[in-house]
Amino acid sequence: MISDRQEKILKVIVDLYVKDAKPVGSKLLSKKFKLSSATLRNDMMELENQGLLEKTHTSSGRVPSSKGYRYYVDHLMDTKKMDADDMLKLQIVFQNSQLALSDVITNSLQLISDMTNYTTIVLGSDSHDNLLKQIETIPIDESSMVVLIVTDRGHVEHKNVTLKNVSSEDIKKTVNLINSLIVGTPIDQVSTKLEFEIKPIIGKYVKQHEQLYNAFYQVFNDFTDTQVNVVGRNKILDQPEFSSNIDKIKKVYNKLEDKELLRSIEEDNDNNIKVYIGKESNIDEDVTVIKTKFKSSNQEGTIAIVGPKRMEYNRVVNMLEYIKENIERQD
Repeated sequence: MISDRQEKILKVIVDLYVKDAKPVGSKLLSKKFKLSSATLRNDMMELENQGLLEKTHTSSGRVPSSKGYRYYVDHLMDTKKMDADDMLKLQIVFQNSQLALSDVITNSLQLISDMTNYTTIVLGSDSHDNLLKQIETIPIDESSMVVLIVTDRGHVEHKNVTLKNVSSEDIKKTVNLINSLIVGTPIDQVSTKLEFEIKPIIGKYVKQHEQLYNAFYQVFNDFTDTQVNVVGRNKILDQPEFSSNIDKIKKVYNKLEDKELLRSIEEDNDNNIKVYIGKESNIDEDVTVIKTKFKSSNQEGTIAIVGPKRMEYNRVVNMLEYIKENIERQD
């Protein structure tokens, strides 16, 4: 147990270190608390003995430990409302009626990444009651095209496809077959219908049927997988914790490139905002992941913000709460 005064000291140390990334000493605290440096050093020593603070090798000051950040998040973090400037910027995205929901989510996370200098992630998959409305193709050049998948809920997914020696007529025939035979099918069942209903007859009408079948099968298969979109992957590496340590930079960057690791972020079924500090993040001991799940009528998934342990916890939590609430109001 720590005293009320020690709690206040811990809170100030966290707030100062988050702001300046500099270890906090007793002289700086004495200006805030109007206590002697000796008294403050004793309190800081007790916080260190409790595992809530730790010394650095380069300074006599203290910094919060992972346990200290956890205590701060669970007991000391301000519950003040979202910053008005942050809210205004995000409102502009959510009030843009021209954007599809998937674009609203991506744009809002891009904005958060720019405002905080943290990495943002969205992991999403369409709800199983989305039905295929149609597919379209847009030629890019002689060997590539964009395939557009449109659902009955207005969600549009696109994917670039490379083909070799396939005529535009064969592509058109394949698209017509798919649109005539499996429109109205739930998205997660389209790949199965392609295999058992399209594949047996496509060879009768299309010369390059194997190449086209494989291309469209992969497009739908990718669509039903969990989508992983990472925004601002490099931003976390600009933080002081990482900028001078090449090995750590490589480790963290490789983790943020690992789609299987990132997909594991969504495994928690709890809809509340969750904070994973240090080793809890499964990324690095100096990294924090804050995440929450969302669900609307046509999309569900997880949004997460990845930053240093020295993170603006209250600000990030408020941003995630705002995004989650507004996504779920889009129905």
